[in-house]
Amino acid sequence: MTANTVVTAPRSSPAETRRAIWNTLRGSSGNLVEWYDVYVYTVFATYFEGQFFAEDNKNSTVYVYAIFAITFVMRPVGSWFFGRFADRRGRRAALTFSVSLMALCSAVIALVPSQASIGIAAPIILILARLVQGFATGGEYGTSATYMSEAATRERRGFLSSFQYVTLVGGHVLAQFTLLILQSFLSDDQMREFGWRIAFAIGGVAAIVVFWLRRTMDESLSEEVIEAARSGADPGAGSMRTLLTDYWRPLLLCFLITMGGTVAFYTYSVNAPAIVKTAFKDDGMTATWVNLIGLIFLMLLQPVGGIISDKIGRKPMLVFFGVGALFYTYILITFLPESSSPLASFALVAGGYVILTGYTSINALVKSELFPAHVRALGVGIGYALANSIFGGTAPLIYQAAKEGGHVPLFIGYVTVCVAISLVVYVFFLRNKSETHLDRERGSAFTRV
Repeated sequence: MTANTVVTAPRSSPAETRRAIWNTLRGSSGNLVEWYDVYVYTVFATYFEGQFFAEDNKNSTVYVYAIFAITFVMRPVGSWFFGRFADRRGRRAALTFSVSLMALCSAVIALVPSQASIGIAAPIILILARLVQGFATGGEYGTSATYMSEAATRERRGFLSSFQYVTLVGGHVLAQFTLLILQSFLSDDQMREFGWRIAFAIGGVAAIVVFWLRRTMDESLSEEVIEAARSGADPGAGSMRTLLTDYWRPLLLCFLITMGGTVAFYTYSVNAPAIVKTAFKDDGMTATWVNLIGLIFLMLLQPVGGIISDKIGRKPMLVFFGVGALFYTYILITFLPESSSPLASFALVAGGYVILTGYTSINALVKSELFPAHVRALGVGIGYALANSIFGGTAPLIYQAAKEGGHVPLFIGYVTVCVAISLVVYVFFLRNKSETHLDRERGSAFTRV
């Protein structure tokens, strides 16, 4: 074969494409419900904080966001457990288990009595339930990223795997939409008394359907790989020792790729909606509509980003995000609190979401491409969860503390530095359209010369 020979991978058959689409839908449905359970907490936080902390407690909001932050401590543990489980027993079983845990905890939160009834036991139960949810979420990300990347057809790998973030953001959209519906029928007092419980109960009920869907989806890990792991023929499958000794470089890359992306994601998609709520605190419906339409816009952008990456490669998308977020974070955090126009608020939020899509639409796939099948779920999960716990989950808490202390510029600088570090990785340590582990296992994603 000469140096100028063009090698084109055979296109996937219609049957393979239909199978990939169906598995993507079944896999991502669980992702939708699981992330709804994550985000319903932040969306309804202002309504239930009085149920777990005394109403005259000036720090109740900080405490609520602190609980949101500490649940991220469990994500690396969940990523280790479910990653090992998925690499040894299959992706389907791990995903079914994680969504079941998530639903159980949502039901517990929906039913737990208030602190007025059981005292300090109420916030303790809330913390324990959220810790278990953090554990389940840690397993969900790495395993679903792995599954959806493996289940996709080679020429539409970016597009199909982008549905992980379609449903991740969709969970937030569903939480906001639930808030909008409840606000339409219930007063503020009713929302604080029992409306928020309905929102958590919905997540528990929806998981019953998802449990069935996930049990019927195809397994993306081959029977040979699973059998080798079970029999001990492949002792490196799902092994932390193998990951840390043989794949520490891609693990470090996974962590650094996530670092700037996750802090920007939570800043843009959690802090920004919270800022909108504060700006329109006397008109809650307006704030909810601005946030809901903004998140729908972000959700719809994900497949667009995936399609573009299938054409131009993954690296340009990440660089676009890094450069954009480097400058836009200051604009968003500085001017959004001062906006009194719903249209202007939406424009500011939407601009951030366009930039964010460069990361969100393809980050799961980029990380999956770094690892071979026998440590993929573990590597993606651990790399993501560590960065997500340190930089992502703490972003709402750090912003809240910075705002109350009058140090918002320091928060902006913190986010900008994190993004800058990841941008260096995107530019100098990633190669565009280079052959990956997924290409070697399941066919090349790009035509090669």
